[in-house]
Amino acid sequence: MRIAILGAGPAGLYLAFLIKRRAPDADVTVFEQNPADATFGFGVVFSDRALDFLREDDEDTYAAIVPSMESWRDMTLNHPRGRIVIDGIGFAAIERLKLLQLLQARAASVNATTIFGCAVKSLDELKESDIVVGADGVNSLVRRTYANELGATVGHLTNRFAWFGTGQVFETLTQTFVETEWGPFNAHHYRYAGDRSTFIVETGADTFARAGLAQMDAASSQAFCEKVFAATLDGEPLIANNSIWRQFPLVHNERWSHGKYVLMGDALHTAHFSIGSGTRLALEDAIALDKALAAHPQDVPAAFAAYEAARRPVLEKLVGGANDSATWYEHFGDHLKLAPADFAMSYITRSGRVDIERLRKLSPGFVSWYESQ
Repeated sequence: MRIAILGAGPAGLYLAFLIKRRAPDADVTVFEQNPADATFGFGVVFSDRALDFLREDDEDTYAAIVPSMESWRDMTLNHPRGRIVIDGIGFAAIERLKLLQLLQARAASVNATTIFGCAVKSLDELKESDIVVGADGVNSLVRRTYANELGATVGHLTNRFAWFGTGQVFETLTQTFVETEWGPFNAHHYRYAGDRSTFIVETGADTFARAGLAQMDAASSQAFCEKVFAATLDGEPLIANNSIWRQFPLVHNERWSHGKYVLMGDALHTAHFSIGSGTRLALEDAIALDKALAAHPQDVPAAFAAYEAARRPVLEKLVGGANDSATWYEHFGDHLKLAPADFAMSYITRSGRVDIERLRKLSPGFVSWYESQ
């Protein structure tokens, strides 16, 4: 069977590895338009137990990734009127390029073919393939080509965000909220290596307009963000890498496949970066699709149907939580009017997946502090 995978992000690379590990005779080729060492972004963050699924099914890949991760057990909220530590909410992070290199090595170890610097312009170029997997991200060629057949839609949130790095190293995953003369800003920041951190700056559309950020060039915009978060950065500059202002895309598909074409990862769905689940979902998509192909090796439509049936309920629950989190961030300026304790409780329960009784077990120190206020 000839399988073409568009996109050498985590989803595409891991699927190639899984298929070739299971079926060494399969003809699996990954096509990636960028060079092997290109990456947009800095660190990838996971909740502390988000990679447990890898340990169960693929201990070698888990063992390859974990030593390169930074981890911590608590998170911090910097409210304009106080600092709040929420215990027991652990995360781990890894440099995005390092993760890709590890997955490239895993794919190569089973003789999957990856062609970098190869932009597929039309799906007609892949007409000899028996299966074409769209793991090609938000701007997926597969999804765009069959948008009507897939019932594909792409919306956008109103907030603007820009993704930077910095040499400032933070103890925990931290959310820093600041009030300025133009309106409120937020930074999501966490270390992903011993000497580097991700630093995502976010603000609402009104504040973005009042600050004149749309009219600034890249250098001026970066300098503006460094000034807004000067106290947090403590003299360290921001590091840019395609750090343009964006609006988060909300990708949705009524159907996950059409004919021999199937979607996964960000081509299929997006999950707001505030919950740290995008890469985890992409890897889990790869596992689910491989299992479905293994169960129906001679029947592609049945395999795709099994993939969607097994994965959609789980995915919709997780993406629903991510959308609730995104909605909270769309109005974070309003939440800042709350007292620090109430703000923190609003924040930690924003996805609807955690209530105070669960928090008593996860974060006893935080709940004790909250109830004493």
